Amino acid sequence: MVIVALCAGTAQAEVPRPVTDADFGAVRMEEVGLGRALFYDPILSGNRNISCATCHHPRFGTSDGLSLGLGEGGIGLGPARRPDPANMPEQRIPRNATALFNLGAREFTTLFHDGRIETDPARPSGLRTPLEDEMVAGFASILSAQTMFPVLSPDEMAGHYQENDVSKAVRAGIITGPGGAWDILSKRVAAIPGYRAMFEAARPDIASGRAIAFTDISNAIAAFVAYEWRSDTSAFDAMLRGGPPLPPAAQAGMALFYGKAGCSVCHSGKFQTDHGFHAMGEPQLGPGKAERFESHSRDIGRMRVTNRSEDAYAFRTPSLRNVTATGPWGHAGAWSDLAAFLRHHSDPSAGPSGYDRAQAVLPVLPVTKPDWAILDSPGEAAGIEGAAVAGRPVSDAEIAQLVAFLDALRDPAALSGRLGVPGEVPSGLPVDR
Repeated sequence: MVIVALCAGTAQAEVPRPVTDADFGAVRMEEVGLGRALFYDPILSGNRNISCATCHHPRFGTSDGLSLGLGEGGIGLGPARRPDPANMPEQRIPRNATALFNLGAREFTTLFHDGRIETDPARPSGLRTPLEDEMVAGFASILSAQTMFPVLSPDEMAGHYQENDVSKAVRAGIITGPGGAWDILSKRVAAIPGYRAMFEAARPDIASGRAIAFTDISNAIAAFVAYEWRSDTSAFDAMLRGGPPLPPAAQAGMALFYGKAGCSVCHSGKFQTDHGFHAMGEPQLGPGKAERFESHSRDIGRMRVTNRSEDAYAFRTPSLRNVTATGPWGHAGAWSDLAAFLRHHSDPSAGPSGYDRAQAVLPVLPVTKPDWAILDSPGEAAGIEGAAVAGRPVSDAEIAQLVAFLDALRDPAALSGRLGVPGEVPSGLPVDR
């Protein structure tokens, strides 16, 4: 009855139907358990000091609590992470660490802020990625393929140039095939008896003698992420399934979200995303998406993938499940106050003007590109503003109601994780807690 009342006269989009098991692919628990160990194990980083969980930890809503993370050269966890004086990071990770909720759902066919990996049945691998024709087959899903990028990034997990065998392979452009970065990591894992036993239990073909491939590693991690952070038991989900109505403030926010405020134009569907790309006038901070030989700090978003001017400064619409726990928000993590972020988001055409730089959560990193090069350049800031879509400004009272609705998307079971952080991993390396 609540849904019918909200949908009446709502021109933008309807309130979605409840999430069901059919929205997700199946997982096998043997593979989930294996993936859990690999997700928390630093063995997959070049210097054996960073795991997937370092930047995607349940303590921080499967993100890291930073605007822009520190991978290689960082020590500590979450907002307390800082540069290691003995091994300084070369730069910050250029974009905010995305949350991992519901990425095992079938409708997620494009990942990363700029959508640089997508399902593509026309390609032999079934995927379009920056590796193009070098992309190998065997990744079970786009979520599995996503795991290949951080292990290849010098700033995230691979390590700085010439530091280790993985970073040297990446530097030489040897990714696939014998001696490539993936092969090096696969052999590392296979050499650990505990992992060998877990793979043999999860995969009969490996038990029969097939070598462990990197795709086996990434498929297991994907199975774990899909299982651990499936999120569909929030108050909003309960309401959709006929349970208790939302509190009055959240109901008012829901009416705004699916009505006047127009949030659901982009944040549509069961997971509050259209999986599209939109220019929202977000402040750009940090090193930007640039090659090492480029001096700029610009991040043009989707245009970097498509080379189409109409995609300038457009970024993928994120799902809003557990969004109140996943800040800082924005592709560069510019906002640490959700209400302030929504205020800006309701009027993107204002661009970065009026942005309070104190919103950013950035550990001091003295030797790197300047963090504010783009916002300190009137021309660059004007470019971001000029590309932004028109908004529908809302009042402070309405923003408070929207925050109340977004809090109804919070799912305690998913936030804590179904299996949790393991006590130890087969490599014996330290586990981030």
